[in-house]
Formats: sequence, structure tokens, C-alpha cells
Amino acid sequence: MLYVGSLQTGLLEFVTMYKVDLPVDDSTERVVERRRSAETARKARIFNSRLRVIGIDSDALNQQVHEKNHQQNMEKQRDKAFDNLRLSHDEALLQQDINEKEKRAALQSDLTQYWATYQRVEDSRDADLKCDLKRALRITIPESELGPASMQMFEGEGIGEEQKRKEQIKMTERDLRAQKEDNERRRMRENHQAMLVGKELVYQDLRGVQLRALEEECAKATRIALDNYNQALAAEQAEKLKEQRRREERENLDEIWHTATSDMMTECAEAAERGPGGGRPPQVLTDRWKGMSPEQLSAIHRERDAQRREKQRQRDQEKFLEAALAMQRLKLTKEAEEEEKRAAELTRQKRIELDQYNMLLAKEQQAHQEYLNKKLYTNKPTKDYFNQFNTSSR
Repeated sequence: MLYVGSLQTGLLEFVTMYKVDLPVDDSTERVVERRRSAETARKARIFNSRLRVIGIDSDALNQQVHEKNHQQNMEKQRDKAFDNLRLSHDEALLQQDINEKEKRAALQSDLTQYWATYQRVEDSRDADLKCDLKRALRITIPESELGPASMQMFEGEGIGEEQKRKEQIKMTERDLRAQKEDNERRRMRENHQAMLVGKELVYQDLRGVQLRALEEECAKATRIALDNYNQALAAEQAEKLKEQRRREERENLDEIWHTATSDMMTECAEAAERGPGGGRPPQVLTDRWKGMSPEQLSAIHRERDAQRREKQRQRDQEKFLEAALAMQRLKLTKEAEEEEKRAAELTRQKRIELDQYNMLLAKEQQAHQEYLNKKLYTNKPTKDYFNQFNTSSR
């Protein structure tokens, strides 16, 4: 840099001395200005808290949006170009079809005109052969001057033409007659086959009628047999029902007689007891039981009174236990309240001691802060001291 500066100074002195009108080189200033603007942009990007904390690169996002829009525009232009190309292709194909149709129509017209002009029927060789007489009358050139290519009829041709035509007519008539006879025979054969088919259909119809009649007779016989069988079953069922009702009536009468003559209708209580033997207690027949005896009733009353007294004794004992538990809970509650009071008093004493200790610490802190502010840190830094930091992005 010193060398560049001395060189610039020397050039300036040389220009001043010799009055040389040289152009001023401002490339260095442009480089410095470009670096200064790049440094300013870098500071704005680095010291931007939003970009630094959140991490949003607005330039990259704007570039992506620009690229996306450019891509969409390119795709639209491409689609539009494809559409125009398709339309042009369609128009070209339609024009090609129209041209081909016009060419075919023109070719057909030219061909028809050529046929009408150069290939007339009256100019053909067959027409000349059929109209040889007229053709001969129309010839004005002498026969001696005509060559072999102009010959129309040769010697020996046309002999027996009328006889051949008659034979052909007879042969055609004979063929037509044979065809007519064949057609007549075929028609008769078809009529005969149709008559046979009709007879076969009539026979089948008669056979079907007979079979249906036989089926109806069989169905009628089956229905009659089924009706007879159902009637026999109904009679048998009615007889079974009658026999069942008679049996039920006999059983009901036997049950009524047994009930009337058994011990069930009596008032004797011993009829319900049955001694099984073997030293076991007597069993009670439930269908003959008439109720408990006075001794049994008195025993039940005595047992019930004993149970009631036992229940009252248990209730009294429970009340005594509940009263004792209530006294114990009351005693424990009083002890707990006294313990809580002692704990609260102890906590209050500790809080008082802690407050006194905090006041002492606050006084010491205040004295230390006054020492720092009034004796130690008397030269406070200015704003220029803090502005000297973070002045460059490097």
C-alpha cells in the first residue's frame, strides 16, 4: 500500500510539473466502494436478529419464488406452444385431406373426360366387329392400300354364325327347362318335408294331449288315495284322542279317590312323619305336613328370644367400643393440635431469626455496593466504549 501511495504521489507531481492531461484512474475507489457496500450488506445480514435467531434467508426464499414463477411461466409458454403446434398440425391434416379429395375429384374428372374422348364405345374393336357393314361402308381408302394391321375379318370367320346362335338359344332353353324342373322337384320335396313335419307336430300334439290326460288321471287317482289316507289318519287320530281323554279321566278319578282316602286331607300331624329307621331322625313328608306342634313353636320362640338378647348385647358392646374410640380420637386430636401449635411457634421463631439474618446480609450488601459505586468504580465507561465492539463482520 505504501508503494502504491508513493507511485500515485509521483504521478500527481509528474502531471503537475509537465501539465500532462491524463485520465484519472478511479478503479481503486470503485473497488473500495464495492467492498464497503459488500461489508454493509454483510453487517445487515449478520447483525439482523430475526435472521440470526429464526434462520430465515429472505434472499434465498425470494430467489426460490422467482425461480418457481419463472418455471411456471416457462411451463405455460411450453403448453401454449404445444397447443399452437397441435392446432397447426390439425389444420395441416385437414388441408391435406381437402387437397387429396380435390386431387381425386380432378383425377376422376380427367379420367372421365379421357374415356369420353379417346375410349368411346363406338371406337372399340368389338364395336367395329359388330358393325362391320357400316364400318365397310365408311372406309374410303382402297383395299389395296391397306396393310395387315387394318384387317377386320379373316377368311372362314362368321360361317354358321346363325346356326350357332340357334344352337345356343336351344341350349339355353334346355338349361332353363332343366333348372325349372329342378326347382319344381325341390319345391315338391320341400312341400313333402313340410307335410311330414306338420304330421309329426300333429302326432306330437296328440301324444302330448294323451300324456296330459294320463297325468291328470294319475293325479286324480293320487288325490283320491291321499284323501282316503288322510281320512284314515284323521279317524285314527280321533280315536287316539278319545282314548287319551278316557285315560286322563280315569287317572283324575283315581287321583281324586286317593286324595280323599289318604292322610293328606286329615288334621293329624303324625301323618306327615315317617320313620326311616336305622337310628336316623324322622323325615317329614311335605305333601302331608299340617304345621308345627306347640312344642316346636315354643322352642322357636325361645331361640328367637335368645338371639334377640344376644343381638342387644352385641349392640351395647359396639356402642361402648365406639365411645372408647371417640375418646381416643378426641385425645389424639388434642395432642395433634398442641403439636401443630408447637411447630407453628418453632417456625415463627425460625422465620424471625431468618429475617434478622437477611437484614444483616442486606446491610452488608448495601455497604459493599456503596463501596463499589463510590470508591472502586468511580470512572464509568461512556457510550463510545461500547460502540467500539461489533463494528466489523469479520
